[in-house]
Amino acid sequence: MIALYRLAFLGLLIFLWWVASINVGRNLVPSPLATFQAAQVMIGEGRLATALWDSLSIYLSGYAMAIVVAIPIGVAMGAFRVLGKTVELYLYGLAATPRVAFIPLVIVLLGLGFEAKVFIVFLGAIMPILINTYAGVLDADEELIEMARSVGLRRTRIFVQIVLPSAVPFVIVGLRLGATIGLINTVVAELYTAVRGLGGLLAIYGNTFRMAEYFVVVLTLAAIGIVVTEALRYLETRLGRWRKAA
Repeated sequence: MIALYRLAFLGLLIFLWWVASINVGRNLVPSPLATFQAAQVMIGEGRLATALWDSLSIYLSGYAMAIVVAIPIGVAMGAFRVLGKTVELYLYGLAATPRVAFIPLVIVLLGLGFEAKVFIVFLGAIMPILINTYAGVLDADEELIEMARSVGLRRTRIFVQIVLPSAVPFVIVGLRLGATIGLINTVVAELYTAVRGLGGLLAIYGNTFRMAEYFVVVLTLAAIGIVVTEALRYLETRLGRWRKAA
């Protein structure tokens, strides 16, 4: 039933898009048909596939690196309260700093290539994952932990069976936020460094007012966001079973 509602809503969006293309002017808002035709040309010429591969390799590399670094640090900060209280002030300050402010420094240190772009994505994705993991570990039920201690459970089992399962929803939220910001930073990185990938196509088509091709790139980015979100939703379902088993 939800699938039917989603299809109906998609049809409504396409209809509103078509109405906007008629009333606003196709130089600004291309029609759905013109966008579809542009997509066919871009796919046939290989431009879209090449740009998509460039962007995905940067995005997934930076996002994966953020996950590998952020989750262990967040868990450590939550498990060792002194460490968490010491570091959190600086962590929140860094999280509030716009990532764009670091791009000139990243370019100076890493250049304009793949490594710089991956690091910019990493900077965007790491903070929400780290902060939410830290908050999730802190949110563990203290009464349940005390009950576990009273029956003689070791700290390791308490941490694995009580603390980590309770942190799962927070971690998933952090992963979703990190995925969104990481995708945004992918485009930003491609605009500020060597102009390639989907961000490069956005710059080229936006500057030349080729709006049909521009919309193809925007829709491709939206599709990436949907796929990543659904993958994380599936992961949340699987981890939810683990939480119940724990």
